[in-house]
Formats: sequence, C-alpha cells, structure tokens
Amino acid sequence: MKKYILFSILISSIQHLHAAIWHVGPSQVYTKPSQVSSLVQNGDTVNIDAATYTSDVAYWNASDLLIRGIGGYAYLQSNGASYGGKAIWVIGGSNTTVEWIEFSGCSVPDHNGAGIRQEGKNLTVRHCYFHDNEEGILAGTVNPSNILIEYTEFDHNGYGDGYSHNLYINNIDTLTFQFNYSHHAVVGHELKSRAHVNFILYNRISNEATGTASREIDLPNGGTSILIGNEIEQGANSENSNIIGYGLEGLTNPSPHEIYLANNTIVNDKSSGTFLQLQTGTSLLKSYNNIFAGSGTLLSGTATSVDTSNNWRTVSIASVSFSDASNYDYHLLNLSPAIDKGANAGNTNSGFSLLPLFEYVDPANSILRMPNGNIDLGGYEFSFPLNISNAAEISNSISVIQNNENEFVSIASQGLIITEINLFKINGGKIFSNSTSTQSYQFYTSSLISGIYILDIKTKEGVNKTIKLFFH
Repeated sequence: MKKYILFSILISSIQHLHAAIWHVGPSQVYTKPSQVSSLVQNGDTVNIDAATYTSDVAYWNASDLLIRGIGGYAYLQSNGASYGGKAIWVIGGSNTTVEWIEFSGCSVPDHNGAGIRQEGKNLTVRHCYFHDNEEGILAGTVNPSNILIEYTEFDHNGYGDGYSHNLYINNIDTLTFQFNYSHHAVVGHELKSRAHVNFILYNRISNEATGTASREIDLPNGGTSILIGNEIEQGANSENSNIIGYGLEGLTNPSPHEIYLANNTIVNDKSSGTFLQLQTGTSLLKSYNNIFAGSGTLLSGTATSVDTSNNWRTVSIASVSFSDASNYDYHLLNLSPAIDKGANAGNTNSGFSLLPLFEYVDPANSILRMPNGNIDLGGYEFSFPLNISNAAEISNSISVIQNNENEFVSIASQGLIITEINLFKINGGKIFSNSTSTQSYQFYTSSLISGIYILDIKTKEGVNKTIKLFFH
C-alpha cells in the first residue's frame, strides 16, 4: 500500500511538472480552440486570444483545465454549430475552470443547444457571457459535483418552448451562483437548478420590459436553497405567474427541504402573480429583511416551520423610494422607509451566515456592502454620496483585498468609478492592463509567479492609488 501511495504521488508530481500552457489565436500556431481540445493533458492551461472563432466547437476530456480568454472575451460564435448535437463546448473532464469566454448561437435538433454542456465533475465559470443559445449552460446529473458560476451574464437563451432556459443545472451536489446578471430568457426560466444545495447570492435576475421568461428562479426539487442580496424583477410579459418556485416538481432532493431569503429586493412589474410558491411540505421557510414590491400574492403553499421578520410587503413600488425603478435601479433614496429597518437574520440550520456581505453591481459584478447603523431592507444599503475634499481621502475610499489562499485580488471603491487597472512586476514589466467603468473589480492570480507587484488604480475622478502586492 505504501508503494502504491508513493507511486501515485510521484505520478501526480510528474503531471504537475509537465502541465503545459497552450496558446490559441489568429496569429498563433493553433488558430482555433478545437485544435488543442484533444491535445491538452490534465492540469494544462489554454490561453485563447480575444477574437471571434466562428463555428468552432470542441470536446474537453482532460481534467483540472484552466481555459480562458486573454485580452477580453474569446468569442465562440457558433452560427448553429454544436459538438455531438449538444453544445459549443462539451466538458467531460473534472475540475474545469472557464474564464472570459463568450458563447452564442448554438442550436441542435433537440432544441437545447448550449454554450456549455457539463458532463464532468466540478465546474467553475467566471467572467463569461452566454447569449442567444437554446440553453446557456446545461449541466447533467453528476455526483459528487459542485458548480460555481460568478461574474457572468446570461441573455436571451432559450428555444422558446419553456423547456430550455438561460441556464439549467440538474441534480448535482451544490450550485453557487453569485454576482451574475441573468435576464431575458426566451420563455424559459432565468435560473433553473435541481442542485441539492443552492447558494444564490448577490445577482440581478430580471425579465424587464421586453422579457418573456417564466420564473426568475425555479428550484423544482427542493433541498436547501439560500438566497441573499439578490435583485429579482418580474416583467409585465412574463410567461409565468410566480417569481420564485421551490419544490414544485416534488421534494425529491436530499433533505432538509429548507429555503432561506435574506435581504433580497423582489419587484413584480406584472399586474398579478406570486412572489414565492412553495411545495406544501417544505420543512422551513426563513425570510428576513426582504422587500416584496408590486402586485400579487406574497406566498403560495405552506412550510412546516416559518420564521419571518422585518420583511416589507408593499403593492406600491413607488412607496419604497427606489433610485430609479423604471430603469431597474433599486438602490434606496435617502427618504426610503426601508432604511435601518432590518434585523439580525442569524444563520441557516447548517451554520451559514445570512448577513449580506456584498451588493450586486451592474453588469455582473459586486462591491462590499457597508452598513451604516441598522441594516437596511433589500439588496442595497443606503449611503449618502461622498463629499471628498482632497486626493488622499479619495484614495482612502478605495479598498484592495488580497486573498492568496484563493488566489484573487478584490478592488472596491465607495462613491468612485474605477476606469483603469494596471499590474506591474516590481522590475517595471506590465503584466496586464484593463479599462473598465465600475466600483468594484476582481482578478485572479493563479498564473502569476512569486514576487512583488505594483497595482495601479485610476478613477474617473482623476485620482490614482498605487500599492505593492506580494504573491507567493
């Protein structure tokens, strides 16, 4: 047994030492992602230059892959093409990470052509864009498997039959869906998940004026679902009457069947409907500090145990004093009755904190939530505009959090617009430069070698902040 363990460690070490970085792009040796998809080995990285790759589809079988666009989105414009009648990319390997890829235009005879069809275990998708496919992401039933989707936009996916959606996650172990913008699904749901446990955190999920989507969130098999800090809006043309559905196809996931809602802003722009429809027999509904604004019924169905506090139900959307509800800006104005009206929501029964830590920032981004006094109701904390008199104070309003364990750096500002981010090696070599227009930004450091780096942040207000970062 000891010899076998040592041999396994040796093989793993050899694989790690020989992990390769593949370069794809119009000016590279490999001009299309499909040309390397059958060549990559476990642990490899595939860097795809920002460009349009027309009708290029692929199957990824190796595990522990990092596949990412470089310099912007690598745009996979399917034009109806698919791999195996399934998707633009079919992922068969385990532990795959996909970043900065745009997927569009997939269609198949079964009408569920996806940007990604996930068939392996464990997937991370971040900073991607799925639009105008028959399905954004379609993940099969795989156990054990966990999926993380963050900083990603889903737009106008769906065939129009009600069985295809912006994304559809089948019976995996855990889905974490955070800092995303899912909107205008074509008749289907903005988010459908059969995962045993769902963390739905700090997203914008909406139909808006022209959307025809069905439910904003559909969790048809129950289990444990935790919704914190989301902005959820049902449009006037929604195909369904309820905004969130839980367990409506049967409570068949592993128990407990518990749903938690904390500090969500949920707005119904339809003349009727139901904010939350539960399968009768749900074990627990816990709802704190939410805003339910607009017409319709608050709750349909019953739970065995109900714990609700400090929610605000109002038919009048105007009464909330949102910043600009007609344009889906649900930040609070200074006279809003929602300010300081929250309560401590505590934890879930499994110990997960229901305190909101972030706020959604459009599009598909986030910023730290900064309470001032008692917590406010809904997804956004009110704060007065900053009155900053000098450059030093402006610089101090930008925070940088370095997380070496999880290999990322987060930048957040309060009241400022970040327009440019540059990272330099200490010897002066530029690692990357990115133009943006946001109050928060996050980048990953897994590809950086150990050493000292200089991070330079520029704001719309004309002030720079420069700090040293140490990576190891």
